[in-house]
Amino acid sequence: MGYNKGLKFGTVVTVLMVLVAIYYRNSENVLQKRLKTLIRGLERIENKHVIISRPKVAIGYGVCTDVFVNAEQLLKYSEEIGQPEHFDEINTELELLKSFAYYFRHGAAAERYMPNRTLFDDLVTKARSFPSSYSTIGGNAAVMALRFAREGCDVTLAAKLTKSLHQMIPQIINVVGGEVKRDDIHLIIEYKHGDVWGPYSSARANRYIVHNDAINPLISSFDAFDKLLSTYQPNLLVISGLQMMDNYPFPDGEQKKLLLKVKKQMMERSPLTRIHFEMASFVEDKLLFELCDSVIPFADSLGMNEQEIANLHNAMYYGNISLVANSTPRIATVLDQMRTLFKLIRMKSKSILNSRELTRIHVHTLAYQAIFTVKGTTWKNTMAAAAKASLTAHRHVCATSYVDVRKAALILDDSFSTSIIDGTRIALDINKPVSCWDEILRTGTDDISIQVCVAPVLVCTEAAQTAGGGDNISSAGLVLQI
Repeated sequence: MGYNKGLKFGTVVTVLMVLVAIYYRNSENVLQKRLKTLIRGLERIENKHVIISRPKVAIGYGVCTDVFVNAEQLLKYSEEIGQPEHFDEINTELELLKSFAYYFRHGAAAERYMPNRTLFDDLVTKARSFPSSYSTIGGNAAVMALRFAREGCDVTLAAKLTKSLHQMIPQIINVVGGEVKRDDIHLIIEYKHGDVWGPYSSARANRYIVHNDAINPLISSFDAFDKLLSTYQPNLLVISGLQMMDNYPFPDGEQKKLLLKVKKQMMERSPLTRIHFEMASFVEDKLLFELCDSVIPFADSLGMNEQEIANLHNAMYYGNISLVANSTPRIATVLDQMRTLFKLIRMKSKSILNSRELTRIHVHTLAYQAIFTVKGTTWKNTMAAAAKASLTAHRHVCATSYVDVRKAALILDDSFSTSIIDGTRIALDINKPVSCWDEILRTGTDDISIQVCVAPVLVCTEAAQTAGGGDNISSAGLVLQI
């Protein structure tokens, strides 16, 4: 009798286990089908628009060798590190560990100058000693140039580099700037979502970068690039890499002098050449405020991530900078920041001689892409640009040419609000995954009609690389709009 009871109980447990397994398998199948539908929807929008000509793109400034290493291998946690702390520049190994902890716990990207060349070279040597470490072409301008060329553009890159690094650049990219004996190196310390370092766990996959640049902060390729631009009219001029000036030990007045040269270069371009400025991680307030005066008012388009828009928003609206921000901000929050920035920049530009009117903003985050374009301007295909940017985000981070549904996750909610204050609720349609709508933004006495497009990102769950993500995403979005 006891045996039969035990048998019945065991049978019930087995049946329950089978039912649970079927439930989870069915749930998994439903999720997989949903993701596949969403991917097909994004690809359908992307493929509606192909490049039929070869747009001319000129990109400054700089190039480097990126050395990638896993954070857990290179940086060892100990209780002697103490509390996480921000440093404008990194002078000692302890400062590096404290600073890394500060950004790692927020899952925020950071890039810091390390003036101690001996310490930097020792770190690079140590990083290269690990079998999993590898090196690639790096630097915002170079990475963007590679993406533009891959997408079929005619590309000119402004950079000074060694012969050996030049040989790694595809021959279809025209490089101007000259030669150096030693390339700048960026040490890319990467970590994945959920990685644990001491008492901290990362909120998302990201990277912490240190460098000891001697060439890029001086925008050493400027003169050669400027000479080329005097006879060459690109469809798009991209200004990037200016964060390498951040906390660099310039002689008094030298940093401003360089930025005024960049300003002059932007001012001298024909109205037929659109100008895009790619933001980055800035912690030197003097530099960021100078960019707000000397660079941003002369750009037609801005590109940035969730950390960078929060920083620029605070700088222009409150007059201070933010070191870290929410790594997964709500869409409503970012859209409101974009609206505020658009109005502030347009109003500021009115009082600046020979400035341009901002007509495009692209914000790329882990979970979604958001693009503003002014209606009636030459920017086109905003919906397709958002879709392409979204797909490129997954492809780059997963290091694949296609979106693998087994390595994809949708972290965006089923619906979102268009504003924190008085927004409209928009449901995510997986068959038509890019949501677009028109708005009127009032700046002073002007009513400006804009198109807003938001696309979900299929987050890569097995990140192969995070550095260069923003550069690839911004370039991919621009390709379909120029």
